[in-house]
Amino acid sequence: MITENVFIEDLVKDHPKVIRPLADHGLVCIGCGEPVWGTLQQLAENKGVTDLENIIKELNELIQSN
Repeated sequence: MITENVFIEDLVKDHPKVIRPLADHGLVCIGCGEPVWGTLQQLAENKGVTDLENIIKELNELIQSN
């Protein structure tokens, strides 16, 4: 289960299919060339993303569907 405390590196390593949805929400990550990583919450804060709860729900649905 994905939470706001998951490290981006672990998230994309364990679930590479989340890279595109993250980028679609403005959360450019390790797979997209972002040089500094941290937790999903830190990335959202750095990018000014405020609907992280809905994004996490979407990502969890994506990984559970396969």
